[in-house]
Amino acid sequence: MNDEFNVTYITFGGHIELEKYKFLYFAIMFTAYILILCSNSTIVCLIWIKKSLHEPMYIFIAALLLNSVVFSTNIYPKLLMDFLSEKQITTHLLCSFQGIIYYSLTGSEFFLLASMAYDRYVSISKPLQYHTIMRKATVKILLVLAWLLPACQLVPSAIISNTSQICNFTLNGIFCNNAISKLYCVTVRTPYLIYGVLILLNTIFLPLLFILFTYTKILIICYRSCREVRRKAAQTCLPHLLVLISFTCLCSYDIIIARVEINLSQTARFIMTLQVVLYHPLFNPIVYGLKMKEISQHLRRLFCHCILCVKTDVGSAVISFAIQVQRPDFSAE
Repeated sequence: MNDEFNVTYITFGGHIELEKYKFLYFAIMFTAYILILCSNSTIVCLIWIKKSLHEPMYIFIAALLLNSVVFSTNIYPKLLMDFLSEKQITTHLLCSFQGIIYYSLTGSEFFLLASMAYDRYVSISKPLQYHTIMRKATVKILLVLAWLLPACQLVPSAIISNTSQICNFTLNGIFCNNAISKLYCVTVRTPYLIYGVLILLNTIFLPLLFILFTYTKILIICYRSCREVRRKAAQTCLPHLLVLISFTCLCSYDIIIARVEINLSQTARFIMTLQVVLYHPLFNPIVYGLKMKEISQHLRRLFCHCILCVKTDVGSAVISFAIQVQRPDFSAE
């Protein structure tokens, strides 16, 4: 506690041998952050520029990738600074803000995946009514709700964190997540646990149940349909299912380990925490870039065009240099 400015500082205690490996940690995480920004932003810009990709499915994919960029930006800059700092500290206010953004974007991911599942269900089960149902207004409403609902549900959490007294000033982690709840001087945790369960139900389990129900209906429709319908469903639904399984598995760590009292070694906790911030933001663009036919085709054309431009520039530079070398020097005469 800094009494002069009335600022409460929290120390991150989840790092492993930071003095020894800080430059290695920084190099790995900095490279990962650049890759996350470039890969996600490339596909988002591609969807924005190409009019053929201005369809609800691709708009939801762009929103999902943009969500990953903001999610990573909420964590990586502070994490990179901590790796090179002598003390890994943050203020209570900034820690609460980071935690709220972290869980708000996590909830938005599930709502966006639910919107994508609904879009695929309408496309496969009601193809003739698809453009009538999935209008621009419907897509905009789904996007606004996906980002607004999780944030609104976390308003009580922000109020609780700002009014609660802190008894422990060392957070068992490398960024602010559910572990912050263990810092407060709370004798009766029942109301806090009930609120956490409600958030869990509304933000994760209800969207997850809706997604599972929707894809079950899609599987039933595909089973009764022709091979062409099954092929189309597999091409468009498989990437969403892969992303859903990946994200659900990573979120289960945060729920089980960070919230429930489970004893894990600090090394195991550190590795699993890094997987949460490393794996999924890089997994999304790889899956959608490789598995979505339209996006992969545009990406190939983009890379081929870039390679051609580089080769043309290099060739022009070589020719120009050769001309300069072979040109006689008349001034010497």
